[in-house]
Amino acid sequence: MSQVVFSSWGREVVDNRQGGETDLASINLKLAESYLDQGKVSAFIGWDGIILLDRETDVVALAAEYMKRVQEKHCCAKCSPGKRGTRVLQDALARIVNGEGKEQDLASIESVATLLDNCKCTLCMTSAIPVFDAVKHFRNDFVAYINGEKKPKTAKFYKDRVTAPCIDRCPAHIDIPTYIEEIKERRHDESLATIRDYMPIPAVCGRVCPHPCETGCRRALVDEPVSIMVMKRVASDHEWLHHKQPPMVPKPPTGKNVVVVGAGPAGLTCAYYLALEGHKVKIIEMLEEPGGTVAVGIPDYRMPRPLLRREAEIIEALGVEIEYGVKLGQDVSLRELKENYDAVFLGTGAFKSKPMGVEGEDQGYDGFSEGGIHYLRAVALGQGMVTPKRVIVVGGGNTAIDCVRVALREGAEDSILVYRRTRAEMPAESYEVDDAEEENVQFEFLRNPTKLIVENNKVVGVEVIKMELGEPDESGRRRPQEVPGSEYVIDCDMVIPAIGQDPDLSYLEDGDYGIEQTRWNSIVTHGGTMMTDNEGVFAGGDCEYGAMTVVLAVGHGRRAARVMNRYLTEGKVYLDADDAMEDMFNRFGVFDKNEVIGISGGLHREHQPKIDGAERATNYEEIELAMPESQAVREAERCLRCYRVGMVAVD
Repeated sequence: MSQVVFSSWGREVVDNRQGGETDLASINLKLAESYLDQGKVSAFIGWDGIILLDRETDVVALAAEYMKRVQEKHCCAKCSPGKRGTRVLQDALARIVNGEGKEQDLASIESVATLLDNCKCTLCMTSAIPVFDAVKHFRNDFVAYINGEKKPKTAKFYKDRVTAPCIDRCPAHIDIPTYIEEIKERRHDESLATIRDYMPIPAVCGRVCPHPCETGCRRALVDEPVSIMVMKRVASDHEWLHHKQPPMVPKPPTGKNVVVVGAGPAGLTCAYYLALEGHKVKIIEMLEEPGGTVAVGIPDYRMPRPLLRREAEIIEALGVEIEYGVKLGQDVSLRELKENYDAVFLGTGAFKSKPMGVEGEDQGYDGFSEGGIHYLRAVALGQGMVTPKRVIVVGGGNTAIDCVRVALREGAEDSILVYRRTRAEMPAESYEVDDAEEENVQFEFLRNPTKLIVENNKVVGVEVIKMELGEPDESGRRRPQEVPGSEYVIDCDMVIPAIGQDPDLSYLEDGDYGIEQTRWNSIVTHGGTMMTDNEGVFAGGDCEYGAMTVVLAVGHGRRAARVMNRYLTEGKVYLDADDAMEDMFNRFGVFDKNEVIGISGGLHREHQPKIDGAERATNYEEIELAMPESQAVREAERCLRCYRVGMVAVD
């Protein structure tokens, strides 16, 4: 672990310039010690201070280079304090480094602090913090430059990138503050273009994304987080409601052919960005429609399938071919794909339900569903799934919630969710649980199934045991423990286990492809490149990570497409500067939950219109309606534009 020579990060000063040892871990700094394979990180300078790992680092040259990049590359110039303040800092630091500085330059630097407090956003304001730290803690170095006693000693190279707490928390790293500001200014087409730079299915992610970005929204430290997810929907809805045609045009053909397995979020995303680069892309999909789990695992009242199909049609319009009803390992082998295409992307999802581990579940009893995802899929595709009057769903995630809500829409009179923890520990989105309650779903918390109750080979009930919460487990949630002797039976006609899904990688069994798998039966990729051990075969989404979220699959698909493009055009697989800095920031962390914002709150979150009441459980009409654009503008005005700039010095 690298030793910290000096750190002012987070306003906590660690100074070992005169001796002493402090490693990064001891002060909770998760800074990468090397940059790709190009050298060691000697320093990091950014929005909350300076971190030095090398005693030879020239802090004055570091600060001058940082502010030059802030002013010339990242300052939006939309406000005078930011534009003028960063220019004052850049010019003063440049004079000092060039040997033309004077003592009054240090005074000028220090005087800019109050000017930057009035910036339009936080980019320029936070970028000044490490410069002030440098002048405060390394004043003798600045004076040495001014007195002509020191010459610049620059690093081998510097790498910079702009980020924001919300951008960092988003697996697709969308430029959230920009697209929200464009909505605020009613530039919906530009907002949608910004979103599509990072994800091609905004209608989907504007509806069913679990919005991890909002957990990094600084507005929440004042009142409530900005409704970031819904803002994507606003931009997307504007396009299709106004019958506009997407403007994207692919680059000239490269002559390279790529096959994508799976038309889910990861596959569609990968195909989209590869097509834009001019590659010929074909998607093969085992279902008869696009969307993967989104299409058959998320009900239409949350994600209308006509809009999902529109997203796929937009991607097809770029020249992507989608062939439905083709299953890898059954209709075509991976070996054949390797032989016929220049690269392969596996986005096969996670359609294999996890077993409950209860007595009788493997006996094929009438009334026992293979799993939540299978139940939802059968209903969505009209495959003759008959839902009886009394249904029990086991689980606490979004799939379990979807199952109990769909069961009501399919005619169940009693739809009961059994979960072994309390509501507070449910991984499902809280608003989805609220919706289920409004629709009269019944909940049995702190209960765990122990065996199926069967008569004449048909499920008639489930024996459950009461649970109590003990100490936290590895997930941080309190571990449920059985209460001895507390078993009882809940009558039912059908049991649907919905406790998770695994990837089905049976298509790898027909040959030795050399593709490593984890003990969780997912595909191993390497170094953030999304490539497997088999050269030219890439993977992403649920089959690579396990069943997760739509936006994570989108992030995987975009990263894979970027790396695959390099592989196809250069014959090399590597991460570029943007990839590396994304990963570095993500590991380091951008959001500070203890930050004091210093502004008044009270501007509460706007909510989109919604169909209320239990009557909505009688149909599949979309529950959450389009947010009026005037309301979206008010919500967008709550964004604080929390941009930050970070830069590493590499030697």
